[in-house]
Amino acid sequence: MQEKIVTVNGYKVRYLEDGSSDQNLVLLHGLGGYAERWRNVIPYLSKNYHVFAPDLIGYGKSEKPSIDYTMELFVKFTFDFIDSIGVSKTNLIGTSLGGQVVVECTSTQSQRIQKIVLIAPAGVMKKSTPALDAYTMAALYPTRETIRTAYQMMAGNNRQVSEDAINNFMENMSRPNAKMVFLSTLLGLKNAPDIIEKLRTIKIPTLIIWGKEDMLIPHEYAQHFISSINGCESAIMDGCGHAPHVEEPQKVSDLIIKFLSK
Repeated sequence: MQEKIVTVNGYKVRYLEDGSSDQNLVLLHGLGGYAERWRNVIPYLSKNYHVFAPDLIGYGKSEKPSIDYTMELFVKFTFDFIDSIGVSKTNLIGTSLGGQVVVECTSTQSQRIQKIVLIAPAGVMKKSTPALDAYTMAALYPTRETIRTAYQMMAGNNRQVSEDAINNFMENMSRPNAKMVFLSTLLGLKNAPDIIEKLRTIKIPTLIIWGKEDMLIPHEYAQHFISSINGCESAIMDGCGHAPHVEEPQKVSDLIIKFLSK
C-alpha cells in the first residue's frame, strides 16, 4: 500500500494506492474520515482491483482551503481526482458522506462509473441521532474521551474501538481548518436537495451494505435506497455498526468482490 500525493484543481490531495489490476476501484470515506478508514479492506480488495483511497479535499492530509464544502464540490472533486490519477473507468465505493457523493456522481449517468457500492450512505436521513451528535462533539472538541464515546456509539455491540482510530481522528481533527471543513460539510449536507429522485435515475448495478446495529444512520434507512434503485442488491450485517468495512473487513470485502465480479 503506497501513500501518494496528486494535485487536483491546484490543491494537494493525499491518497492510498494498492494493486495492479486493470479493474479500478475508488473508495470514498465519510464525514470526518480519512483514507485509513479503508485500511482493513484494501489488502483484500487489491488482490482483484487497482484500489485508490483519497483523503477527500478538506480531510485527512489533503489540503483544506477556506471554501464551501458542498455536495457539488465533492462530486466535482471525485471526477477531477479520477482524472488526475489517469483513470478512465472505475467502480465507486462510498461510506456515509462518501456514499451520498457516489449517488450524486452516479446520477449524472457518467459512463465512467461501472458499478457502485454504498455502505450506510447519507442523504436520506434529515434529522440527527444521538450518535451523530456525539460524533459532532468529538470533531469539534477532539479529546480521547469524546472520540472514544462517539466511536463506541457508532460501533456494533461489544466491538472494541482501536487506539489507532482514536489517535488518527484526534490528529486529523486537530489540523488547521479541519473543524471549519467539518462544520461546512454538515451545513452543505443539511442544505443538499433530497436524493430520492436521483436514486431512481441510477441504472448501473448497485450494492447496499448496512450494519444492523448502526446508531448513526439506522439501517431502517436502507429501505429507501433498496426500493428506489432498480435492481439494487443489499446486505444487512448482523452485529455491525456504522462502519462494517472497519468491523468486518473480510466479510465486507467478500461481498464487494462477489458483487463486482458478476
